[in-house]
Amino acid sequence: MKSFFEKLLWNSRYLTLLAVWSCIVGMALLFTLSAIDMGKLLVEFIDVYAFGHEIEGFHTAVVSHVITAVDDFLLAMVLLIFGLGVYELHIDKLDVARDNPAAGKLLQIENLDDLKDRLGKVILMILIVAFFKNVLHVKFVGPLDVLYMGGGIFLVALALYFGHKAGEHK
Repeated sequence: MKSFFEKLLWNSRYLTLLAVWSCIVGMALLFTLSAIDMGKLLVEFIDVYAFGHEIEGFHTAVVSHVITAVDDFLLAMVLLIFGLGVYELHIDKLDVARDNPAAGKLLQIENLDDLKDRLGKVILMILIVAFFKNVLHVKFVGPLDVLYMGGGIFLVALALYFGHKAGEHK
């Protein structure tokens, strides 16, 4: 009975494949949707600049769309890193990634701390991109608004600095 129970417990790790496949599907959807959105933006860009159709605030809208696409691509990368990390931690090592010099160290997860560090760095980038997307729509009414903007930029730079320093100590 003990042997059966231990085998059942050990093989229950294969349930993590649900998370892995869900992450891969979500990643594919985000990459595809973002690429389609960028294609639509390209068509709109050509319509404005090639055919002279004027759209008020078009430049800001383009920058906002591009930042949203970068945000979506980064989120897709989080899903990819998490999916591959869960697979490597619970199922088996990816021999294809280890033998391929193009794979780099980003997708090779040795332990839970590796997965946390890699996800944390990409999530920090998502937050920074979201900050700058929101900055596009800020209206500066007074000098205090400029000070808040400077403070926000300083905090983003500080987060990047500490993220870089944390990576150096490993």
